[in-house]
Amino acid sequence: MTEIIALSGSLRTNSFNTALARAAAEMFPGVVTPATVAGIPLYNQDEEDASGIPQAVTTLKDQVAQADGLLIFTPEYNNSMPGVLKNAIDWLSRPSDDIARVFGGKPVAVAGASPGGFGTILAQNAWLPVLRTLRTQPWVEGRLLVSRVAGLVDQNGALSDDKTREMLRKFVGKFLAYCAAN
Repeated sequence: MTEIIALSGSLRTNSFNTALARAAAEMFPGVVTPATVAGIPLYNQDEEDASGIPQAVTTLKDQVAQADGLLIFTPEYNNSMPGVLKNAIDWLSRPSDDIARVFGGKPVAVAGASPGGFGTILAQNAWLPVLRTLRTQPWVEGRLLVSRVAGLVDQNGALSDDKTREMLRKFVGKFLAYCAAN
């Protein structure tokens, strides 16, 4: 069976992108597993040299390495990727000998939600060079850009809009098919 890690790039409790990751996991139980960047410290080479890889990083690295694909739900901050998510990916690439184990050839899709009118198109584009550098297989056959998301999520932080849920279902379903074929 195909297993996908759905990584939300936000730390906010009622994050729109975490809502997407949770909804994907609910739609595809036992196949899509939500993951978080919470608990991952800022990358510091001195800390890595002195103490090694933090446990939160090791746990996430192992989840990603064992999965058949990675689905990144990225916020968009100042027209680019969020620092907290980039920091987590940087940690996952440490030590550099682990890049092939964690990312090498792994199918990766990027999606995202934003309160603005353009979804997360610029953040998604900003991820492509990073994903190429890590030698992943970026899935570019579909895009999920959820715009004006504030009205699509309920007070409990759950994706409540049926149209958006259906778009997410189709997006994740197509990505799962891609992962299974690769």
